[in-house]
Amino acid sequence: MGDSNYSKAYIQTLIDELKTSKIYTDLQCAAQVEIAKPTLRLSELKKGVLNGLVNSGWDRKLRNAIYRFLQTHPKLQFPSPPPEHLKEPLVFLRKAQQAWEKRILKSLNSMCTDLNIPLARKRPEKEQKEWAQKWTELGIDGPDADFGWEACQGCAYLSQFRPVYAPKDFLEVIIGLQNPNYHGSDTPGFYHLWGIVQVPLKVKDIDELRLQYSDMSINQCQSGIDDAQDIPSELFEQERVKLGKKVINTNHGPLAQEFSKKGCPTSMRATLWCQILAVELDEIDILYYEQLKTNVLQHDLLVDSLLYKDVKLTATNDDQYFVFEDFLYQVLLPFSRDTYVLNHFDYNSASPPKSYIRGRLGMDEFAVNYPPNGVIPFHGFAMYVAPMCFLYKETITLYYVFREMYVRYFFRLHSISSHPQGIVGLSLLFESLLQTHESDLFFHLKSVGCQPLKVAFKWLVRAFSGYLSSDQVLLLWDRVLAYNSLEILAVLAVAIFSFRKTNLMKVQSYNAAEAVLADLTTLQVIPLIQLSLFSK
Repeated sequence: MGDSNYSKAYIQTLIDELKTSKIYTDLQCAAQVEIAKPTLRLSELKKGVLNGLVNSGWDRKLRNAIYRFLQTHPKLQFPSPPPEHLKEPLVFLRKAQQAWEKRILKSLNSMCTDLNIPLARKRPEKEQKEWAQKWTELGIDGPDADFGWEACQGCAYLSQFRPVYAPKDFLEVIIGLQNPNYHGSDTPGFYHLWGIVQVPLKVKDIDELRLQYSDMSINQCQSGIDDAQDIPSELFEQERVKLGKKVINTNHGPLAQEFSKKGCPTSMRATLWCQILAVELDEIDILYYEQLKTNVLQHDLLVDSLLYKDVKLTATNDDQYFVFEDFLYQVLLPFSRDTYVLNHFDYNSASPPKSYIRGRLGMDEFAVNYPPNGVIPFHGFAMYVAPMCFLYKETITLYYVFREMYVRYFFRLHSISSHPQGIVGLSLLFESLLQTHESDLFFHLKSVGCQPLKVAFKWLVRAFSGYLSSDQVLLLWDRVLAYNSLEILAVLAVAIFSFRKTNLMKVQSYNAAEAVLADLTTLQVIPLIQLSLFSK
């Protein structure tokens, strides 16, 4: 009886979600068009309307809409009562996340005080016009250029800004996580780890991962290996592309996701990602982006300078991504104003930061989300966007694909939670796999003062963007989308340590170990993952 009631509630919740979406309004309009057709008989009204909607592709649109809701709303994904990690995260983890958020806000407010600038201000009309004219060249005319910034921000040059935090700061917080009610000896199934993450979360073992990623096994052909230039195309690539075209023509997200488990052909990746993420742009989406752009032109936020600083420190200094600097600003600045992003806090342990209208400090009725999307950028944030610049020539498409990637996956990489794909779970999975399958390597590194996670953590937080070559990042993200899981990041991190094991066993210090693992740009990720998971 309980399961039946839950299923009814589940279906009703899904219907309610659809009714509040734009696709519901579009469906009503399409139905009205069908009803107005003179060939439709009144006696066959229902059947005629349904057939008309199916013939015009609405069955596919609805399937994709439902698929998207299930992907972005974890509470809707389970026909039986949801698992514990979605009911109530471990209390001490939620408290740790809250303390971390306060620390970030304190850092942000300190920056305002030190530089004598506000969190937000309205741009003068002249400056708004200058911004509109320079919108596609913001990399040239940024905060250090002379069109309003210096005078309006108290001569606060970009060089004076500093990242609110970096991955190494976040790692210190995770290392310090301790459950006051937990004692390893009291809990069957858990043991005191050699690693530095001491949180009693259940993570998958190698057998579970092999089953999950079975389509990546060594005897399965893969995009990224078997379509290489030195391999005759008739052996794999031609058939793969032929099948890919059929998948794309169906325009069905789950089918595109299943196809991508063996990787996406380069020429089809952009389209397949859009289908998996249910990104189908229309005039409303274009107008929405233009409104976000207008918000950027009208108001200057402190986080704008943080985003500029981050792009300058990361993508602009990278030989692969510096050409996309303008693209990055055109995505990241509107993103900071996008209140749609707030929806991900419904299934996130984090909370959007609050600020107060001047003179109303502490009065809840005058509290506002700051920034409007609730996300304070950190050092490396721009690298979530950079690899996707290779896929999309149109800024608006790039924007919506990045937004979906963030609200589905990337937010988990910089918030504390008990979710198995959160950064705590991924860190624990990495340490667990490495000490189980490379125990001699793990013990050696630990004995010379190099905890492996201290090296790998930055890879995990940035989903390897900026560390691997761009084509390898895209192949890796193919699998993140295809398997709807970030756990492959931890698997790859372990694989890299295994691959460099011979040299790592010779090091005698943390710096030496870091040097061995400094350059990952020559690595081929798919063979490494296959060897790590499936070789004996």
